[in-house]
Amino acid sequence: MVDSTPQNRLRRMRLPLLIYLICLAAYLGTAGNRLRGPSSDNHYVYLAKSLLEGRLSLKGRPPHQNDWALVTELTLADGRKLRGTFLRTGASNRFKTTTGERLVIEPSEIRNRRDIYYVSFPWFPAILMLPLVAIWGMAFNDVIFTAAIAAFNPVLVFFVLRKLVALKLSERSVSEDLWLVGAFAFGTVHFYSAVLGQVWYTAHIIGVSLTALYVLAALDGRHPFWAGLCLGLGFVTRAPIPFSLLLIVGEVIRRHLTVATTPLAEHSTPFSKLRHYVSRIDWRPTLTHLTWAAIPMIAIAGIAFAANYARFDSPTEFGHYYLNVRWAERIQRWGLFNYHFLSRNLAVMLTMLPKIVAQAPYIKISWHGLSLFVTTPIFFYLLWPKRRSPVAPWLALAVLGPLVAHLLYQNSGWVQFGYRFSLDYTVYLIALVAIGGRRIGTLAKTLILIGVAVNTFGALTFGRYWQYYWDGMFPTS
Repeated sequence: MVDSTPQNRLRRMRLPLLIYLICLAAYLGTAGNRLRGPSSDNHYVYLAKSLLEGRLSLKGRPPHQNDWALVTELTLADGRKLRGTFLRTGASNRFKTTTGERLVIEPSEIRNRRDIYYVSFPWFPAILMLPLVAIWGMAFNDVIFTAAIAAFNPVLVFFVLRKLVALKLSERSVSEDLWLVGAFAFGTVHFYSAVLGQVWYTAHIIGVSLTALYVLAALDGRHPFWAGLCLGLGFVTRAPIPFSLLLIVGEVIRRHLTVATTPLAEHSTPFSKLRHYVSRIDWRPTLTHLTWAAIPMIAIAGIAFAANYARFDSPTEFGHYYLNVRWAERIQRWGLFNYHFLSRNLAVMLTMLPKIVAQAPYIKISWHGLSLFVTTPIFFYLLWPKRRSPVAPWLALAVLGPLVAHLLYQNSGWVQFGYRFSLDYTVYLIALVAIGGRRIGTLAKTLILIGVAVNTFGALTFGRYWQYYWDGMFPTS
């Protein structure tokens, strides 16, 4: 019988509390002088302020031109009013409206022009900031906010790892799980992302929180509604997060598998194995639970689509098409997702290494970042797991969903220290290492410590010491 007295619950929370305090101290200490004020890219603070004032757009011009959505409103001489953007491909007088119409508009036809700026990033982090921005206004410090939330994430990862043990899906000791928690907290790109503030990294950190909560709810398929809620909120934090839907689908299916009435033939084909597996699913409770998962996702998506339509006349447009950035031409030519970007993104994720130079500072890191295996070498253990687990295929599919979206995306994550988009599935990767069964011995600990050293360097230097970084992809000399 489990002792659930307050004293015992407090005793069980000592280790998670210690993890939080250690990580919080490390993240705040590494942030250093950034704690003195908000970051230069506090877009979510601007969005929260706008929402408090009853607006979806900014009140005026933003403080700079880095990653804001710009919609141009035109009043023409013939009385027509148009909303959209001037295209950067072809002639400069080509205009695309928010409803998709392409027009040629000469300067002489324009009676009035007004630029309206929006925060294009999904809005849930701004919702979390609302009460704090209501108190502190534009002085609200997004760096402290991000670091404080980031320190919860290793605690949530610890809970995920211990739940895997409780469900007999992992055989790790507490000590081994703590090594994996340390690998996550300080040996992945989560470390440098936790200490910057800034709109991109605040979204990543909150996205990790929602992903970890999703895994906790999804495992064993017992809490489909809460799993769906986390995915829905993930959609309005980091749009690729719901592409990990198959984890809750798989866990609900696993929960409702019946005992096989007929044995599987010894030399069965993959198709016959799949058919045998499907025949064991009790479909009525499975579909009921999956419906519960779908309800919050559909509700939140509906709100997001309505907000998108109100701003950009399209339910699926968050505003990234209208980003006022130097690669807007690339977006307009190829779209946000295209096979055209695949080779670059694969190279960034898998093969990017630091450039070695003969003079100080001796190493330079591309603004495209470092390979996932350079920043987190313990992920090499994913290539040869020692044991099979029934949850492993579903965790792998949870990785695959956002991974494919990232590889086809128009941006590699530039500018970054490491492949920051991996944070959308890092929790799954850590879980896969845990259930893979390879011993956390000398080699694993060495790989973890190398990752900690690499990411400590990134957390200390990125955004501060630009002499270690260069604006390029591959060395040419």
